[in-house]
Amino acid sequence: MKVVLFCGGLGMRLRDYSETIPKPMVNIGFRPILWHVMKYYAHFGYKDFILCLGYKADVVKSYFRNYDESVSNDFILDGNELTLLNSDIHDWKISLIDTGVNANVGQRLKAVEPLLEGEEAFLANYTDGLTDLDLNAYVNDALGTGKTASFLCVRPTQTFHVVSVRDGGTVSNIAPVTQSDVWINSGFFVLRPEIFEVIHQGEDLVVEPFHRLIEQEQLYAHKYTGFWTAMDTFRDKDRLDQMYASGDAPWELWRQDRVLRPGP
Repeated sequence: MKVVLFCGGLGMRLRDYSETIPKPMVNIGFRPILWHVMKYYAHFGYKDFILCLGYKADVVKSYFRNYDESVSNDFILDGNELTLLNSDIHDWKISLIDTGVNANVGQRLKAVEPLLEGEEAFLANYTDGLTDLDLNAYVNDALGTGKTASFLCVRPTQTFHVVSVRDGGTVSNIAPVTQSDVWINSGFFVLRPEIFEVIHQGEDLVVEPFHRLIEQEQLYAHKYTGFWTAMDTFRDKDRLDQMYASGDAPWELWRQDRVLRPGP
């Protein structure tokens, strides 16, 4: 099963980085968040990636063209001879496709439709969110519904407050959004080829197309209350850097002594 990753956004809320690199290439520790997302999928056996590039596509292409395995893997250096003790991407297949600087997610997905021909289903992701979700359990659940599209929905992690207002403007309640019954789309999608039939020219993925699927009862949401977070702001990046540096990075399932079902 292939994994489509949307890597073309500007990342304007990380402006200091976005002036030189695209948002998916902002580092957490030694590697870009894009790598962490890909490593997560690969951990479950999904290693055939399609990267939908846009803004500063050359940066992503150069990174993988000149990938240095020794940065995130142990090795033995004997004189000038380097022997890797493990590796990351030696068995990954990565298609790097320039889908346009100004394209939205729906347009980027449509642009790589030919690469998904013959697939019964595929995965997709925004590449700015991290989780410790058992991916195979989620995929099996999503496919079992028979729906055209499924997405992972999670509790918001922001510090906003939800306000209830009566007629006339009187506030009846105010509470942190994390304590509300609000769920948000986390960007972990399971999609069937029928999704392309409901994406019209120029449309984004989760606006008009998803509303059509709602009308057809073909959209499924998998609720998850475990760890999930997104890197939208400098504050988010700092928190992820601190988690990584402290060794408390729940998304790094590949470093944990856990028994998980193998991927397909």
